[in-house]
Amino acid sequence: MAKNHVFVGLYGSGKTELAINYAIRLKKESQKVAIADVDIVSPYFRIRDFQQILHSHGIVVITAPEKLMNADLPIVTASVAGYLDNPEYRVVLDIGGDERGIVVLGYLKEHLVDTNVYLVVNTKRPFSQRVEQIVQIAKALENRSGVKIDFLVNNTNLGSQTSPEIINEGEVILQQVSEILEKPVAFTVVADSIDYDGKFNVVHIERFVKSKEESS
Repeated sequence: MAKNHVFVGLYGSGKTELAINYAIRLKKESQKVAIADVDIVSPYFRIRDFQQILHSHGIVVITAPEKLMNADLPIVTASVAGYLDNPEYRVVLDIGGDERGIVVLGYLKEHLVDTNVYLVVNTKRPFSQRVEQIVQIAKALENRSGVKIDFLVNNTNLGSQTSPEIINEGEVILQQVSEILEKPVAFTVVADSIDYDGKFNVVHIERFVKSKEESS
């Protein structure tokens, strides 16, 4: 398994919640795990808002000092780069998926050694509902950042209204995207409360993010 794991995705993809769960999952396998709050696009769902939960699992939360939270991006990426390069730590990054957010990935490119980059997709969100839209997003993010996306992740859900049928619809769409982009689907994300056995590997998560959107 790779040392570092980067999750990118559009607003509503659920990448923040997945990043939190993935860091907790890694902590069960590794002594030192850190998670970086570098999503400059969505101020509504921030990993630093869940520091208490993450700290309770012994996970380091990387943020800029409080007085520098709104400072220029390089201040944040400098501290993140240090953890990415540190062989003792396995690192999870949550990065915004539009053109402004993905520029962070470009800044960190030289530090992404032994790293998997995942595009998280919720096919029930705007701009991610059709195969051609997702293909276009993936190509645009790669072109903008200069970093290759390694895997796709199916996180299709409608919050509390999610059913196995809805999750399966996402798998069908992501399978087509996978064939076009020649990128494998790493896994399908399923809430702990749902029993699902689909085409891809299933990763169960606990839902921490609660809002009218129920996803970030």
